[in-house]
Amino acid sequence: MKKSSASKETAASRKAAAGKKTAAKEAEGKKAEGKKTPAKEAAAKKAAAGKTVAKETAAGRTVAKKAAVKKAAPLKRQAPAKKPAVAPKKAAAAVKGVAPAKTVAPTSPRGESRTALVRRARRIDRELAEVYPYAHPELDFENPFQLVVATVLSAQTTDLRVNQTTPALFAKYPTPEDLAAAVPEEVEEILRPTGFFRAKTRSVIGLSKALTEDFGGEVPGRLEDLVKLPGVGRKTAFVVLGNAFGRPGITVDTHFQRLVRRWRWTEETDPDKIEAAVGALFPKSDWTDLSHHVIWHGRRICHARKPACGACPIAPLCPAYGEGETDPEKAKKLLKYEKGGFPGQRLKPPRAYLDAGGKPALPLGAG
Repeated sequence: MKKSSASKETAASRKAAAGKKTAAKEAEGKKAEGKKTPAKEAAAKKAAAGKTVAKETAAGRTVAKKAAVKKAAPLKRQAPAKKPAVAPKKAAAAVKGVAPAKTVAPTSPRGESRTALVRRARRIDRELAEVYPYAHPELDFENPFQLVVATVLSAQTTDLRVNQTTPALFAKYPTPEDLAAAVPEEVEEILRPTGFFRAKTRSVIGLSKALTEDFGGEVPGRLEDLVKLPGVGRKTAFVVLGNAFGRPGITVDTHFQRLVRRWRWTEETDPDKIEAAVGALFPKSDWTDLSHHVIWHGRRICHARKPACGACPIAPLCPAYGEGETDPEKAKKLLKYEKGGFPGQRLKPPRAYLDAGGKPALPLGAG
């Protein structure tokens, strides 16, 4: 009985010891699981970092998409941007019409050197000389006296209206002596259609008296003498010198002033300074014809309010291209005088003008 009890106790103690060992091993295993090796820790960190980056990237994409949507939304409400004007390579301003041409970027004068400016200005004049080979003063006259009077009368009116008015004036007062002795009221009645007729009457009677008393009834051929006559300034003097005496001069009228500034030949606004600036770009022998070319172009194509850019022969050389109508067909409708198929300004134009297709103007009251 004692042996049996002892053996039972020994078995129980062994069983208890085995249980303790098993529990200790399990505890050590759990402890070991809690402790990670450096390699395992690095791998775990890397995996965690990867997950974080992925989350951040996904979040970034979401934010970017939202920002793109917000940024793109206003574009639907914006008007489409205007295409920059492109000058035609060379537009023909012929009487028969204007054919569409290839396009090139217009010349920019920014940073243009003095040499480049001179070359561009002279090239423009050469191009205009081809377009207007028959360019001439657009006032009817038969002698220097008629020209100086007609030029004085052309202030604040058109050459056409002057040409329609002077036949009656010169028929009644053919010489400076006749006009100097005229009754002002009678002259005023003739000059009424030109506007400012009272002031113009005083001027033409005054200059006729000066010609009679100081120059023997002859128009002087010197600038310093011409500008002393009533109503005669440098512009009028150069018209007379260049076209009645063949002496070079630049006529700075409103058309000339407008165009040379558009072409960036000068930024001056005073007529005398414009004359000096432009004169320095050309040989003196070119001055009179240059004036005709520029003035004719200003009257026919490069208008003040709506230039016919699409019909302009010098569009590739013009820094102001695009200020006016650039469509060739629409621009063609803006052309004036012979370029638009209409009569010119002179009742008795030169033969060369008529041979080129120009039409004489109608007398006052006709048509």
